[in-house]
This record gives sequence, C-alpha cells and structure tokens, in this order.
Amino acid sequence: MKRKIVLIIASAVSTALSACFFAMNAFAEGEAATDATAQQVAGGSLVTFVLPLILMFVLLYFMAIRPQRKKEQEAKAMQDGIQIGDEIVTAGGIVGMVVRIGDDNVVIETGGERNKLRIKKWAIAENTSANERIKESQSKTKTALSVAGVTEEKDNKKEKKSKKDAKSEESSKE
Repeated sequence: MKRKIVLIIASAVSTALSACFFAMNAFAEGEAATDATAQQVAGGSLVTFVLPLILMFVLLYFMAIRPQRKKEQEAKAMQDGIQIGDEIVTAGGIVGMVVRIGDDNVVIETGGERNKLRIKKWAIAENTSANERIKESQSKTKTALSVAGVTEEKDNKKEKKSKKDAKSEESSKE
C-alpha cells in the first residue's frame, strides 16, 4: 500500500515537473525564434521529454515490478516444494494436509471426517509445515554469541536464583 502511494506521488511529481519545464520553454521561446534555433529547441525538448519518461519507467520497475516478480518466484518455489504430509492453507482459507501431488493439482484432506479436496497448486497460499521446519532449523543453529560462550544476563540471573533456592532448601533440610 505504501509503495503504491509513493509510486503515485513520484509519477505525479515527475509529470508536474515536465509540464512546468515545457510551459517555461514555450513562454521563453516567443515568436521571434529562427528556424535553426527552433530545430535546436525541438531537439532539446525531445531529450527533456524522454529523460523524465525513462526515469519514471525505471522508478516504476524498481518500486512495483521487481518486488512483485520476487514475490511470485518465492510463491512458485513454495508451491513446487510441497511434500506429502505438509499442512497447507489455500488462498480461500481452507486448511488441509497434502495427500497426493499431481502435475498442477494437489489433493488435500480436511476436517475431522477426512474430506478430500482437489485444488490447483496456484491456489496454495502458505505451507505451514515448511514454515515450522524453517523455524526449528533456525532455533537449532547456534548464534555467534552462544558459540563464543556469551549468554544473556537474564539467563545468568535465573541460574543464580535457582542456585540460591537450592542452597536454602538444603539448609532447611538440615
């Protein structure tokens, strides 16, 4: 949503600037221009017209087209990486377990009564099983701080408190 607003504002600003520039050129030229200067101005105005247009398309590409293609590629990779047994969510909000995978169809099992639905791969919005596997793998990998032996102060405080509690329990038993 924010990108659309920025894109609209950027195109409006570039259009307004080019319109102002052309208006100033037309006013400054007047009627006394000779044929040679008129040709030079026409060539110059062509460059000043094409340059903002090119800049607007470049801005449009980097603000709208490129991120959309990246999202489409990620979604396609997720849809192609679906395995039997994965829990998925469709674009319509149906949650189910993958039972069978075809070329462009997927059969999912939903509900307590084990209803089976055949859906298209493009309708799969999220693979919740894959997301959970990614989170598990990230939690298992050690961070640079944990490898170096540096721990958070909260963990140290909890350990010290548990040691104090253990000592107080031992002294109360005696």
